[in-house]
This record gives sequence, C-alpha cells and structure tokens, in this order.
Amino acid sequence: MENMVYTVSSSPHIRSKDSIKGIMRDVIIALLPAAVAGVYFFKLRALLMIIISIASCVGAEALWQKLTNKKITINDYSAAVTGMLLAFNLPVAAPLWIPVVGGFFAIIIVKQLFGGLGQNFMNPALAARAFLLASWPVQMTSWTVDGVASATPLGILKEGTGTLPPLWDVIIGHVGGTIGETSAIALIIGGLYLLFKRVITWEIPVIYIGTVFILTWIFGRNGFMTGNPLYEIFAGGLLLGAFFMATDYSSSPITQKGKIIMGIGCGFITTIIRIYGGYPEGVSYSILLMNLAVPLIDKFTVPKPFGEVK
Repeated sequence: MENMVYTVSSSPHIRSKDSIKGIMRDVIIALLPAAVAGVYFFKLRALLMIIISIASCVGAEALWQKLTNKKITINDYSAAVTGMLLAFNLPVAAPLWIPVVGGFFAIIIVKQLFGGLGQNFMNPALAARAFLLASWPVQMTSWTVDGVASATPLGILKEGTGTLPPLWDVIIGHVGGTIGETSAIALIIGGLYLLFKRVITWEIPVIYIGTVFILTWIFGRNGFMTGNPLYEIFAGGLLLGAFFMATDYSSSPITQKGKIIMGIGCGFITTIIRIYGGYPEGVSYSILLMNLAVPLIDKFTVPKPFGEVK
C-alpha cells in the first residue's frame, strides 16, 4: 500500500479514444464518393479545383501559424477538410483564383482570427462561399453540364421556366450545380459512413432534411400542398449541408435538444429562402444564421450542473 501512486486530475475522467486527426480522416473518407462523382461529371477541371482549394486552405493555415509563431497543425487534416468542403461549394466553371481567395478567407478570417480549430463560431467553408458569392456573384453562379452552360434544378424551379431534369439525374448528379452537391447518392453514402463511424449523430441531418421535406410539401412553389418534396431534398446543397456542414462540432449545439432545434431552424430557413426568397438555394445562409444562434441554443438547452444552487 505504501508504494501505490494515485493520479489526481480534473474531469472528465472518462476519455474517448477519438482524436481530431482520426475524426477529420473519417470526414475526408466520407467526402470521397462526392469528390469522385464531381470529377466524373465535371471532368479534370473539378479535380483541379479541389486540389487548389485544399492547397490554399492548408497553405493559409501553415502561413498564419508560422507568422504568428504558433504550432503548425496542418497534419490534423482540419484545413484539408475545409478545403474539400469549399471546393464542393464552388461551380466548376469558376476562375481558379476563386478557391485561393476563398481558402484564405475561410482559414484566416473565419477560423484563425477567432482562435483556431474549435473556436470558429460558423462553418469556415460556408462563410467563404457566402463571401465569394457576395463579392463575385457572376463567377459563383456560372453552372455547366457536360461543358455547356445550364441552370440548376432549383434555378429552374425558382424561375418557373425551362425543363426540369429527371429526378434520377438529380439523384446521381448529372445536373448543373456546385462540384460536390450534385450527386445525392454519393452524399448519402458519405453521410451514412459518418453516422456508422459515430462522427456525427442523427439529429441534425435527419431533422433538417425531414423539416425541408414536410414544409416544401405543404407550402409548395405553386400554392398549398403543391410541393415536390423529393425533388427539393435531392436537388441543391441540402444533403451536403445537412451531413457535412450543419454538423460541424464547433458551430453546432452540444445537446440533443439543441441539435433538434438546429435541424428545425435550418430546415425552416432553407424552405423560406427557396420558396419565398430571392435566391434559388437557402442551405448556406440557413446554416450560417443558425450558427449564430448556437450560443443561445446551448444556453437554454445545456442542463444545469448537479448540485448547482442560485
């Protein structure tokens, strides 16, 4: 008994074996089906955009940490994940400097200036997309299919003109849109992988998608109960946002009740923008707006510590 040594430490006393590097590696694996689909449908230009976007994000993080005398952490893959998500939110016809500017904005302005990994209050890739769309709207809305200029399915629904592509083309990805959002089936495969690996939980993606399904069915584009909810789910960036960006650890609620609120809020705002707003798509702005509400959501949903008294 005299030789026994006790370690005294603060909570938590039960620790997970998960690491940042391991989690980010799983996210990259989950994004690979959509990356392959993007390259298949948009050819080598899509691969070049993805590579430039990843290199820009990784380079921006290394440069900032070098200039500020901080430990360089690019080997945790978090910057690479941001680069992939940013590329997935870009049209393949955008100029090659777009992912460079977006990568530096995402990493330095949105992530590093607020303290680095885990301190950003909104999703860096989505914030960069919003910045690029506001600054260069023409370059960010140039859609192509097989090298020919084409409107997105949501754009056709918004304008009410043109012929909608078949639902199957929307599901597999042979439609206009950003590099990573077009193939619904590839995104579902990646999302299921994240759920299987327990990188994310079901609440946000399921509630988000379900809310959009119900609301677009009820409040259809041509009046009450005229919606086509299946088309609204598979078209656009809903699946990409629900599985990969609304679930970002640092910018989403930490409680189950909070995640449900997040999913409902994202679905409601997405539907309002799609049907009644000026933009054909509302996923990016819905997630960013709900990111801003996360501190308030956590305040009212995190349970009080045991034994706390006023």
